[in-house]
Amino acid sequence: MSRENSPLRIALVGASSLRGKELKSVLEDWKWPGAAIPEIELFDTSLPSGTLAEAGGEPTFVKPLEAENFSGARFVFFAGNSAETRANWKMARDAGAVVIDLTGALDFESGAAQWIPGLDSLLPLSQHSTGHAQGTYVSPSPAVIVSCTLAAAFQKLSPRRLAVLFFPPVSEREQPGVDELESQTSALLSFKPFTQNVFDSQVAFNLLADYGESSSPSLATIRSQIAAAVGAYLDGRIQPPVVQFIQAPVFYGYAFMAFADLSAAVDVSAVESALKGAGVVVSSAGEASPSNVGIAGEDKIHMSCLNRDAKSPECLWLWGLADNLRLPAVNAVRIAGELLAPRI
Repeated sequence: MSRENSPLRIALVGASSLRGKELKSVLEDWKWPGAAIPEIELFDTSLPSGTLAEAGGEPTFVKPLEAENFSGARFVFFAGNSAETRANWKMARDAGAVVIDLTGALDFESGAAQWIPGLDSLLPLSQHSTGHAQGTYVSPSPAVIVSCTLAAAFQKLSPRRLAVLFFPPVSEREQPGVDELESQTSALLSFKPFTQNVFDSQVAFNLLADYGESSSPSLATIRSQIAAAVGAYLDGRIQPPVVQFIQAPVFYGYAFMAFADLSAAVDVSAVESALKGAGVVVSSAGEASPSNVGIAGEDKIHMSCLNRDAKSPECLWLWGLADNLRLPAVNAVRIAGELLAPRI
């Protein structure tokens, strides 16, 4: 049986992580080319091999990360932790599978291609041909997707500068981050001591410009990594936006404030049209601005109506949000869908 006619086998590594759970949901609901129904196999080093689980409405068992278990898989998605990805991605690739990473471990790996399919019409991927040939892909972090999407949307408006201030949720540090914010909130309301193992600082009821010294990675490191990934994706095509990060005491939802310094005052409708052309959902005047709660489960970036700077009409302030788990998961599955789509 040819590879094209064989069942669509998909391996999901890190199935019990927050990213993994969201990715599994997207994989199960996706409309695959040719009405294919994928066989989803689960891998997770944090669970004992043989643990009973469920995928696609059917009972299954968690498999160990061994080369023979990747044999015949069309795609292997890595959604656990970066160390797990670094230790096993070559084994999956050598088994003949297409590797798609959501953990950030392969962001700067030689031959791995960052890919945001929704931007293909605005940002051709010619310089990523090496990664395409080797079958190793990166579904970027939500901050990278947002940054590149804004840059692509604004490119025809010739901004002098584009800056984005991100407010990441604690779930970007997976379940331990969620647990720490929850426990800190409860302890502070009860006037009890609290733990700070993840952020090495008080994140509850607080905004942080950096974490404590024992936290790894630091917020400055995260900023540098995101800026580098954005620069690599936009290299040779568009000037990348500058980015900054403030840790917010929220569980889910990646909020951001963007600032666009245009060369001249532009009609707001033109900006809204450019954003919509890049796949952004823009709320109309009178509608509520997007919120962390309101965008839960949404596939796209949501932004509110635009506001001109009070003293500089050529400068715009924009507010937006994205579901930090859903956005990269949908992007990752879109990569697989694009690779399976028939070429004319």
